[in-house]
Amino acid sequence: MASDVIQQQINHAIIEFYERLSSWEQSVVRDQGVSLAQIHAVEILGANGPLRMKDLADKLGVTTGTLTVLVDRLVKNGLVERQTTEGDRRAVAVNLTASGQQMFAEHDQLHLQLTKEMTAALDATECQQFLSFLERINRAF
Repeated sequence: MASDVIQQQINHAIIEFYERLSSWEQSVVRDQGVSLAQIHAVEILGANGPLRMKDLADKLGVTTGTLTVLVDRLVKNGLVERQTTEGDRRAVAVNLTASGQQMFAEHDQLHLQLTKEMTAALDATECQQFLSFLERINRAF
């Protein structure tokens, strides 16, 4: 286990990274007519395909009630559609429309460009280590 001093330094570095990433995300989303929560839902659906409402709520870390309001807005904006799932008509899945897929593709490209800029100072071995660390942290988190 790392020392308290290192833990504190990691803490500050994570907070700084989070603030910078959040600021970048806000600036990218600002003129798109959707909220950050809505774009996150589009990102998750774009990366995972159609998801049941409960599964999407879990991935976003929100309640199904909160997600219902968010999905209503995305439906109104023509970015997602609701579908009943085969085998259980009570379960509703959310899927990206063609417009939602286009928004995902555009936003994903912006994220890829940001990732390239952030990792430009790393060599191939360091990029692989960074990926490994992030995957381990995500599994533990």
